[in-house]
Amino acid sequence: MMNTLNSLLGRHPEQVKANVEIYTWQTCPFCIRAKLLLWWKGVDFTEHKIDGDEAARSLMAERADGRRSVPQIFINAQHIGGCDDLYALDRQGQLNALLRIVD
Repeated sequence: MMNTLNSLLGRHPEQVKANVEIYTWQTCPFCIRAKLLLWWKGVDFTEHKIDGDEAARSLMAERADGRRSVPQIFINAQHIGGCDDLYALDRQGQLNALLRIVD
């Protein structure tokens, strides 16, 4: 069923070879928007929900060069930035290469 749905939507999760992590808050609109783009590209990502967890937020900030806003996105342990940064990479045609998507 999922494979059929993915095909109809043009999603190809089997083409994504990258390890993607995203730190989020549940109700953050930027987090939702970033996850939507990743989902649309067929990315199976690891989501770290850090709502109210100051220790987790500090760990995220440590990994993200001090940035404490959400979302913070990592592709293959490389810090990408937030939602706007993710969409900018996509507009510039660089996101698929980071995700190792073969067009």
